Amino acid sequence: MSDRAVRSLEHLKGSASTARVLNLLRVWEENGDSRADGAVRNPDWAARPIFRTTALNRALFIKHRLRRNETDLFTGRRQVATKVIIPIDEDDLKTGGRYLFVNQIGFERMMMEAFGVPSSHPDLETLRLIDKLPSLDPFLLREQLRRGGLDPSPCYFSISDSDLQRMLAFVRSEIEPLVTLSLGGDTIAVASDSASRMAAKILSNTPGDQLDALRLTLRLAPEQYQEGVFCWKGFLYYKWTLSALLGDVAAVAEAVRTIKPIGKTDDAAREFLARSRDVLRARIIKTCDEVSRTLRVYDDAYAKLTREGQPTAFRDFLLDAPAMFAKLGDQLGAVQHIVSYWRFRFAPGAPPANVEELMDIFMDFETGLLGRGEFPEAIPGALAA
Repeated sequence: MSDRAVRSLEHLKGSASTARVLNLLRVWEENGDSRADGAVRNPDWAARPIFRTTALNRALFIKHRLRRNETDLFTGRRQVATKVIIPIDEDDLKTGGRYLFVNQIGFERMMMEAFGVPSSHPDLETLRLIDKLPSLDPFLLREQLRRGGLDPSPCYFSISDSDLQRMLAFVRSEIEPLVTLSLGGDTIAVASDSASRMAAKILSNTPGDQLDALRLTLRLAPEQYQEGVFCWKGFLYYKWTLSALLGDVAAVAEAVRTIKPIGKTDDAAREFLARSRDVLRARIIKTCDEVSRTLRVYDDAYAKLTREGQPTAFRDFLLDAPAMFAKLGDQLGAVQHIVSYWRFRFAPGAPPANVEELMDIFMDFETGLLGRGEFPEAIPGALAA
C-alpha cells in the first residue's frame, strides 16, 4: 500500500513519542552503512540486527490508532495496530512511504510480494512479537525480543529526540541529590549545572565513556556499565511517563464514568456499559497504583545510594531491573493507549459514539488492562456479532 500522507514522515521522525514510533531509519543513519563510502559506523548494528531483511531494518514502526475504515482489514476487534512504513525515498521523507499492518488480512502474502519474505522467515515472528506489545518503548521492546530469543544491538533501543527534550528537566531534578552528594559543600548553582550536564549524559543515546565517573561510583565493571545506565534510564523514563500521564488519567477516568452513547440502548447493553464503567475506572486506578509501587522500589534503592552511601545496593538493583520492565511497560503502555485513544476519538468536535462503538472501546481498554491469562466479560451476544 502507498500512503503519501503518512502525516509527513519527516514530522514523525522529529516529533513522535518513543512509545508510539520505532524509527529504524534513524538507527541506520546513525549506526549503519548510510554514508557515501558504504562504511558501517557501528559493526554491532550489522552483527545483531532486529530484522534480517534490509528494508525492514530501515523501516518506521508505528502503534497506529485504527480509523473506522481500517478496522475491516483485520479478522478480530482491535483499536490499535502496528503499522510498518517503508520510506519511498530514504533521503526525502516528504515523498511518503509504502505501508502495511502486521497481521492484517493477507499479511503473509503481502510480505512475500513486497519483500520476498516467505511465511517461514524469522522476521515475521519478530513482527508478531512487536505487534503483541501495547507500546514501542525501548525497555519493554528489548525485554519482549529477549523473551522471543532475540538479542539485538543496544543501538536499536533509544529514546526519541522529542521525548529526550521533554524528559531533561525531570531527570535533572531526579539526579540532583546524587550530584549534590558527590560535590559536597559546593554551591547550589554549581550542583544544578552539574546535574544538567549529567542528566544530558544519562539520556544520551550514545553515552560512550562519558559517565566513567558514574561507573566507578556504582562499582560497575566495564561490561556491566552499559546495561546499568540503560536500566537507570528505563526507570527514569517510566517515572517521567507516569508523572506526565496522571493528570490526563484522572480526566479520562471521569469521562469513562459520564460518557453517554447516542442511539437506542437495550437492557443487555445498558448493563454491560454500567459494569464496564466501574471496572474500567477501578482498573485504571489500580494499574497506576501498581506502577507507583514498583517505581518506589527504584526510589528506595536510589535513596540507599544518595542518603545512605550504599552504591552497591543501587548497582545490584539496576542489574536486576530488566525483570521489572516487562510488567511496567505493559501497564504503562495500556494506560497510555487509553489516554491517547480517548483524546483522539473524543476530541472537541468529534462525532459521539453509538452504543456498539462505545462497548467496543470499553472492551478494548479493559483487555489491555488485564493481566496475562485474564479475560474481560464478553460483550452481550446480540451486539457482538
